Amino acid sequence: MPNTTCVETVTEEKLTAIPQARSVRWAPLRGIPLERRLQMLAVCTWISLLFICLVTFSVCFAFPILWPLLIAYAIFLFHDTAPESGGRRFDCTRRWAIWRYFANYFPVKLIKEHDLDSTSNYIFGYHPHGIISMGAFANFATEATGFSELFPGIIPSLLTLVSNFRLPLYRDIILALGMGAVSRSSCEAILNSGPGRACVIVVGGASESLNARPGIADLTLRKRLGFIRLAIKNQASLVPVFSFGENELYEQFENSEGSVLWSVQKKMQSLLGFTIPLFHARGIFNYDVGFVPFRHPIVTVVGRPVPVPKLAKDQVEPTKEQVLAVQEAYIDGLKAIYDKYKDVYAKDRKQDLRLID
Repeated sequence: MPNTTCVETVTEEKLTAIPQARSVRWAPLRGIPLERRLQMLAVCTWISLLFICLVTFSVCFAFPILWPLLIAYAIFLFHDTAPESGGRRFDCTRRWAIWRYFANYFPVKLIKEHDLDSTSNYIFGYHPHGIISMGAFANFATEATGFSELFPGIIPSLLTLVSNFRLPLYRDIILALGMGAVSRSSCEAILNSGPGRACVIVVGGASESLNARPGIADLTLRKRLGFIRLAIKNQASLVPVFSFGENELYEQFENSEGSVLWSVQKKMQSLLGFTIPLFHARGIFNYDVGFVPFRHPIVTVVGRPVPVPKLAKDQVEPTKEQVLAVQEAYIDGLKAIYDKYKDVYAKDRKQDLRLID
């Protein structure tokens, strides 16, 4: 990457670390390379894609000639089972140039700790959730960081909320990227579709996003046993994945447990299944106000797979002891990744990794 990228990245990080600065610092109109302009455009396109799709779909209703197509599409959307069966993957979509610019904005880097056997299946557990899981998207929903070259024969499916597949047009784009619904039936359909399949689950979910802050790696993991049961039942090895820098992309407003904001966010989570952290970062033309993530490197490390025990012939579900034993091995693998790389990619951390729930 050009030296100018590194210079601007470091400058932004240092400036954003000064909370008492009140004036908005504007980005220069000239002197920024075209490559960086395209990176900004790619990130802005992705974070606003849902809004763009909804507006486009709504505008189509202004043209009566399109109504038959819209009605047919609505019927198709209602009956489409692709979200529960591993998406509707198109490799060319995963290789669009926009995703390369997206990944280079931060930039995002993928590191492999161990080879994966393409005759086996896997469940990747991604940590931490962060605010929007930018690293998970760049690494596992696109080929921008070279997943297929690092793990030949492995086909990843990044899983997201079922509600995302009820959104017209937007759903079709993420389906084309190979994304699927984060549900038991979806995971089982993917893992039973053949060897070399991998479900990628952002384990911490909405609860963990409320703790996403720079310099902190607080994981919601102890009570998340569903993905471990799925792995054992489907004989899929568990692969711990940790992304350094995921929590550094946004600043989050104070929402300590028991506060009014925290109570509202938890209530929303219980009602809707997701919540919305109140966060901010930079803007398109400034470094202080907006919802565009900061330029901060994301380094995603894919760890060594954790084998799972075989079930007895008459055993339908894994025992609690089996689940907890696999969980401990998985947590050990995750901590091993963190301890190995924390002094390289998390030099400015405020504390080490913690399991808070």
